[in-house]
Parts: sequence; structure tokens; C-alpha cells
Amino acid sequence: MAFLHCSSPTSQTTSRLPFTPLITASSHLSSTQKPTQLSNWVSEFRSKSLNLVFSGALTLGFSLSGVGPVEAKVGVNKPELLPKEFSPVIDVAGFLSDGQEKRLAQEIDDIEKDTGFKLRVLAQNYPDTPGLAIKDFWQVDDRTIVFVADPTFGNILNFNVGASVDLDVPRSFWSRLAGKYGNMFYWKEKGEDGAIEAAVVAISSCLKEPVGSDNCSEVK
Repeated sequence: MAFLHCSSPTSQTTSRLPFTPLITASSHLSSTQKPTQLSNWVSEFRSKSLNLVFSGALTLGFSLSGVGPVEAKVGVNKPELLPKEFSPVIDVAGFLSDGQEKRLAQEIDDIEKDTGFKLRVLAQNYPDTPGLAIKDFWQVDDRTIVFVADPTFGNILNFNVGASVDLDVPRSFWSRLAGKYGNMFYWKEKGEDGAIEAAVVAISSCLKEPVGSDNCSEVK
């Protein structure tokens, strides 16, 4: 999985671990070596990066250029903050009303029925977060988008994108989404809840578009 973090409208960052090594690794393999060796390398890379992201409570940032960590937070694992029953929306920060949580849960259910992709929303204020515990609670896999709303870095929109989602949704979509609805000016004016709801609607619109060269080209 690949984790994105955007810090501000002028200097956005992402904790999607650099993909350049993937290209380099494949380019040095022979045609007979590529399938097996590359597959093993990708599996190991995804496993390490996913564990790194979740152990850091989904707050690890890497710059868009792939140069080093912007800021790392100490790993958090607090299963006691999880709800008693399953919910695709977990709000430990108190950003959302009960009605908003229900609307978001319904939108997320519609997304999964229509596209097969799973969207999960966690609203938090680091370090008050279930952190690593959400991985098993939500059964996060390659078809899962974990959307973490956390104003810790200034930009409130952060995303952990599954590999299968990454094949259908251009990576630029997530940074444009964060730039439009996650910047501090937007959520200070509209509220954290407004930024979260706007982002979910935009993600829903994107995922429901036919896959093609120009899908998700606009943040709606």
C-alpha cells in the first residue's frame, strides 16, 4: 500500500514511499528473471511500507520528490479507541456529528457496492489515534483506501492507497484533492467536518468514473 500525506497547499508532501527503486529494480532483471524476482520484491516492499505506515499511526510523511521523511511520529497502537462494532468511519477527534457519520457510512457503502473498492475514514488528532489497530479492524487490503483526517501537519487530508486502487486512480488525484479540500484555509473556514465530507464526495465521484487516460482528472 502507498501512504500519501499532504502538509500544505504550497508545500505538499506524501508518504507514498518512493517508487523509483521499483523501476530501477525491474530494469536490471533479465526477461526471465523479472516476473518472479520483481513480484517477490514488490510483495516485500508493500509489506514493509504498510507496517511502517501503520506503526507510525498513519502520520509519516515523505516529500513528493521521494527525498527523505518530512516528519516522523512515534508509533501508536491503541485498540481501546476502536468502536465496539464495525464502522467504516471512526471519529476519535469529534469532528463529525452522528448524522454526518451516518451519511458518510452510507456513501462509503455505495462506493463499495458500485466499485468494489473499500473506503475507510479515520478522524484523529495525533497521538490520540488507534494507529496500528485499524489495520486488522478494517481488514485493510490492496482494494482499501484509508483516509485519515488529521490536522497535525496543517493539511487535514491524508491517504493510504491500496495497490489495486493505485492502478485505477492517478496518483496526482490525491495531491490535488488534498490541495483543494485539505489546506488549512479550507478546513478553517468550512470546518474539519466540511473538509472530510467534501473529500469523500470527491473520492466517490472519482472511483465511479470509467477507468481511462483522463479519469479522475478533476476534483469535484
